[in-house]
Amino acid sequence: MPSSLPTSLAVSDAITHYRQLRELTLEELAYVLRMLDHPISADALAKMEQCARPVTVDDLVAIAYALDTTPTVLLSHIPIDMPEPEGPLATGLPSDVDQTEFRAWLEGKASLDRESRVGWWKERVARLRVRSAHHEEQLQGAYAELRELGDLTFQEADAPPVQRLRWRIQDGEHALNQSEVALALTEHRLENLREGA
Repeated sequence: MPSSLPTSLAVSDAITHYRQLRELTLEELAYVLRMLDHPISADALAKMEQCARPVTVDDLVAIAYALDTTPTVLLSHIPIDMPEPEGPLATGLPSDVDQTEFRAWLEGKASLDRESRVGWWKERVARLRVRSAHHEEQLQGAYAELRELGDLTFQEADAPPVQRLRWRIQDGEHALNQSEVALALTEHRLENLREGA
């Protein structure tokens, strides 16, 4: 009977994902693991990928190495078809821990007690504010260059320098928009965490 625990689902899907990404068959991955002195049959690997066989810690480390990734990547993988997208990313964790925070915790860069989490999210907000300010500054610089060109921007609209400048502005507007959305979402997440929601 397949496990429906989030960590088991993540690891089983990650094994499939990274095996296919490396263009390995189950038999080829089994061969690599045998060469690493951690033999797992192709059938056992298939059952792991179907979440029908548990993945031990030893299996996790050997498989991560064989797939040229890390145990952290396999553990923090989010399956596309996660059955409960509102649930926790990993077994036993609070449901509001996101992938970035989860990975930071796995890597020992964050703690998951409430006070530490508030501090971690405050730091993220600060970094996103700096990023937004940087994108705003870059965009304003591009707009200034466009204004300096004056009528040439209309007369020579197809000229490569004008096109590059317009692309820079377009990319800058997109980057600024993305960073502002990320900042708003992160500020909202921080407020919810502070309120204990």
